[in-house]
Amino acid sequence: MITAAIPAPAWDGFEIGPLTIHAYALCIIAGIVVALWLASRRWAARGGPEGRIIDISIWAILFGLVGARLYHVVSSPDAYFGPNFDGSGDLTKIWRVWEGGLGIWGAVALGAVGAWIACRRYGFKISAYADVVAPGVLLAQAIGRLGNYFNQELFGGPTTLPWGLQVASDHPNFPAGALEGTLFHPTFLYEMVWNLLGVALLLLLDRKLRLRRGMMLWSYVAWYTAGRTWIEMMRIDDAEMITLFGTTQRLNVWTSLLMFLVAVGLLIYLAVTRPKTAEARAESDSVWRVKPAEETGDEPAADSSSSALPEDRDGEKVNSHETKKVAPETTSGD
Repeated sequence: MITAAIPAPAWDGFEIGPLTIHAYALCIIAGIVVALWLASRRWAARGGPEGRIIDISIWAILFGLVGARLYHVVSSPDAYFGPNFDGSGDLTKIWRVWEGGLGIWGAVALGAVGAWIACRRYGFKISAYADVVAPGVLLAQAIGRLGNYFNQELFGGPTTLPWGLQVASDHPNFPAGALEGTLFHPTFLYEMVWNLLGVALLLLLDRKLRLRRGMMLWSYVAWYTAGRTWIEMMRIDDAEMITLFGTTQRLNVWTSLLMFLVAVGLLIYLAVTRPKTAEARAESDSVWRVKPAEETGDEPAADSSSSALPEDRDGEKVNSHETKKVAPETTSGD
């Protein structure tokens, strides 16, 4: 028996009466809470109204959770539909989210749809919202990866490294044919560390370069996918395999490579087209798409300057909001 540098978890949750609280869910909730805290601070620093970041994020989170599960089911279908969709899978597992299985790209895609709807509703730029929350999303992903440890899932191949991970030999995710005591690459830990480094780097770049107009969002995508590509290649859990250019790789590897190229291309475009004047930069820094009157406390559009007010017969200004006097009717016989 080899003593594991990282032992298998002794528990994966606890029970409160008939309710089971899973450690995986707690990690996801903790990630969301910390991400909202960071996003709220960044939102306030950019002049966004208090509380609106939470309103928008609720839409993004709800849509994102649905998208994350759908992407996982599509990218790892064997457990749900059986190998080659032969019907031997268990469709009820689709709803058992507590057992693990959320795909980040589904969360980003449908989460963006939810955020876009909310931003349109409240009058904010979707790019401004995305730039504000991007570091927090990466932080949430880092914390959420701890849930993979408690679920004993998403680890890599065997290793003799001193930080190898031990998986309980009686756990359903223990690889068939592996010897008891075998250590595995803790790929979820690699991704967690990569994401935490990314959060620090993104915040530093934003302080130095003022990443706006979606530049923070695509910087996040570029960093995350650069790490996800090589980490994904190490994993041994079941996944949809795709052959492109004569090379067979996991679907998430190809997705990460594609998104990395898209992110780098868009970053170059945004850097080249960056506003040159101070006035244009100030406009791009604004979080508002359309600033509604109720958010500013202003009256509806009207010329409030005294010089624009009409004069009465005595030469005094007439308040434009007052009711105009109506001349008495004449007896012209009309």
